[in-house]
This record gives sequence, C-alpha cells and structure tokens, in this order.
Amino acid sequence: MKYFNYEEFDSPDIQGSGQLMDSKLLEMIDEAREIYGKPIRVTSGYRTESHNRKVGGVSSSSHLKGLAIDVACVKSDDRFEMLTALLEVGFNRIGVASTFIHVDIDKDKSQNVIWTY
Repeated sequence: MKYFNYEEFDSPDIQGSGQLMDSKLLEMIDEAREIYGKPIRVTSGYRTESHNRKVGGVSSSSHLKGLAIDVACVKSDDRFEMLTALLEVGFNRIGVASTFIHVDIDKDKSQNVIWTY
C-alpha cells in the first residue's frame, strides 16, 4: 500500500489484526486515496467480535471478516469528493454518516447500495 499501513486497520484490542484485512479492499482504498488527493483517516477496520460488540456493531458486520472500513469525513465538500473517489474505484456498498463513511466489499450482502446512518 502506498498511503496506508496495516496498523491503521487493526482492531484496538488485537495488535497486528490489520493483516487480516482483505487485500482487494486495501488496494481499492489505496487507489481511492490517490484519486481523492488528501489523507484519509481510518476509524475502523478489522474488528474482533468483542470490539464489534463494544462499538455497537451488528453481529453480521463485514468488519468481522476484514471486508469493511470506516473513514472519517465530516465536511460536505470532502464527503462529495471522497464518495466520488470511492465510487470510481468500484466500491458499491457505501454507508454515509455525519462523521464517517463506511465501505465494504462483502459479496454476501446486497450490492449497489448506499445507505445513511
């Protein structure tokens, strides 16, 4: 990866767990960062079941499989630019909240969807 290191994707309770992230997902977020042209801060990557419960994640969370990430984003213009980059690299499962954007590549879930929190 050019813009990220595995530690950024670690579950806070297990050092090194970022290595469990899906390689295709990491390639995609790195490419999106290139297009976006500004730093992207990962707020959640891989999650253990314990950490997922602690943060209120659903039991079927794609974070548990290393197939999802959340990135910080609070400004409307940044959100537009980031979403544009994420869509351009092929993300088709996107959740938008007021302070973050979730992306995942979980093929076991509905595709071509954007939702809000």
